[in-house]
Amino acid sequence: MKTKLSFVIPCYGSEHTISSVVDEIKATVKTREDRYDYEIILVSDHSPDNVFSVIEELAKNDKHITGVELARNFGQHSAILAGFHNITGDIVVCLDDDGQTPANQMFKLIDCLDDECDVVFARYESKKHSLFRNFGSYINDLMARYLIDKPKELKIMSYFACKRYVADEVVRYRNPYPYMSGLLLRATKNIKNVTIEHRDRLEGESGYSLNKLLSLWVNGFTSFSVKPLRAATFIGCTSSVVGFIYGIYIIINKLINPATPLGYSSMMAAFLFIGGVMMIMLGIIGEYVGRIYISLNEAPQYVVRRKVSYDASSGKKGEKEQ
Repeated sequence: MKTKLSFVIPCYGSEHTISSVVDEIKATVKTREDRYDYEIILVSDHSPDNVFSVIEELAKNDKHITGVELARNFGQHSAILAGFHNITGDIVVCLDDDGQTPANQMFKLIDCLDDECDVVFARYESKKHSLFRNFGSYINDLMARYLIDKPKELKIMSYFACKRYVADEVVRYRNPYPYMSGLLLRATKNIKNVTIEHRDRLEGESGYSLNKLLSLWVNGFTSFSVKPLRAATFIGCTSSVVGFIYGIYIIINKLINPATPLGYSSMMAAFLFIGGVMMIMLGIIGEYVGRIYISLNEAPQYVVRRKVSYDASSGKKGEKEQ
């Protein structure tokens, strides 16, 4: 019996590249067609170009392809979850739509899935991202290491393969702020890296702006860790101790040397510092409370507008409005 592979690809601004990615997947799976069957789930994250028209055409002509269009832009991680909800395979492979994650090396990841490994992430010796994107990835790695207990040596990338039970655990998450790294690390600790090449983009630029990167980081530390709140407590306690010691120093100094003038500037600096720290801590607490409120209101992770797939009975695509 063949093992079925489910490929999940979030699509945004990839009207001219997604066909090449799909063709590479099909050609690579064909090299082991005696062992593997496959399906490809293409999720358009309300892309501003005509990528869903391309997806529709691909689904119309290939029974292995399913297209999903989201009603608005929910972000890459929500789009991946939308794809995970539509898989039927035994192994899930997630990759990008711009050609940077080489589909022809997928079996390097898949072959590492065994009794001791449930998730395999690609690791790149030389990343072809822009300096800004590489900086964002570095900050994301630091955050994952210190806030969600990612092992230091483990590299987390958007190109990974996982077993079906891991994907089933991931889709149990119902809150509106998904963060795939946190979800995968929460599901299992049996994770490895495999080194593969990283290509240049076939076309265009990364869709991650500074605002989107900041939103991703906030999702990570508010959805899967309470360490920022503990850090707030620690900083508050440290500031209080420093202020107390400084107060004692001022009193002793005034007793020893009564001519010492009272320092208006130092007092204002202390007030501004303490006030700034308090506002930052209140902001962190407010972020948690706000996200709890939105989650209690059951804000959706994503909304599917349309879903298209091949209709075997008529040889045409089937389309469903949501």
